[in-house]
Amino acid sequence: MNIDDVLLNFTPGAMTALNLVLGLIMFGIALDTKVSDFRAVLTAPKAMIIALVAQIVLLPAVTFGLSLLLNVQASIALGMILVACCPPGNISQVLTYRARGNVALSVSMTAVANVLYIFLMPISIAFWGGLHPTAREIVHAVSLNGWQMLLEILLIIGLPFVAGLFIANRWPRFAARVQPWFRWGSLIALLGFIIAALAGNWAFFVAYVGVVLLAVFLHDAVALALGYGSAVIGGLGSRERKAMTFEVGIRNAGLGLGLVFTFFGGLGGMAIVAGWWGIWDIIAGLIVATLWARRTRSKASEDALLEAAPTAGGVA
Repeated sequence: MNIDDVLLNFTPGAMTALNLVLGLIMFGIALDTKVSDFRAVLTAPKAMIIALVAQIVLLPAVTFGLSLLLNVQASIALGMILVACCPPGNISQVLTYRARGNVALSVSMTAVANVLYIFLMPISIAFWGGLHPTAREIVHAVSLNGWQMLLEILLIIGLPFVAGLFIANRWPRFAARVQPWFRWGSLIALLGFIIAALAGNWAFFVAYVGVVLLAVFLHDAVALALGYGSAVIGGLGSRERKAMTFEVGIRNAGLGLGLVFTFFGGLGGMAIVAGWWGIWDIIAGLIVATLWARRTRSKASEDALLEAAPTAGGVA
């Protein structure tokens, strides 16, 4: 059976649980967001503009080209496009911190991007999906309703984000205490959900994982490289480059998975791409962040030794 004809099993109860987890993820992001994060964009807009252009314009465009280059099946191509059109994931700040990047910038970029994606995501999916020579048949077949998708995104990420933002600014101490629990708890719940979904459709996953593994690996690598490259071309500093790398490279694939089951009936290629991306994205991000942190520590040690060398020589 062609992967474009495969529909994964997903119960209404599981769909409700996924939406709840996604809402908690957005709530956790908002708990770590302050109104000042939005004001900071006005005082230093350059990095934000670069990040938004890279995410909203360049990433979907590059993904479109990559899907054509790999010549993957229509549902896999549309799954790649869907993930590229998702907002940044909530682990981007954790990875930026681990890599010793500019965490404040990462928080600001995530906050602004998630607000914009509420309105831009349906447009982006419809545009790039409708433009693709094979994937557009799926878009037309499901009669994708942009307004319905906007409402769904508002309910899943808009309302939780507003609620979390209100609590973070009204009761900041309380928000600071509970935010780590929401961040990690919702992330673990999402990973568990994705693993359970893949396990429940294991036969399909095993049958088609080969081509999906390659597509997701290359797609994720391109997304991370695009974030870094955009920061370099934009003349941003080292710590800002790290933040940009994860802001563009880490996507909220869980939201994409929810949309696959809501609007595309659990279409095999799309669901497997979004599900596996949600797992591999974190693995790849942790690898990059860890290597970056080690390199930063090593360079700092070398610089400290060089600074100490003349003094040591003088004492001798």
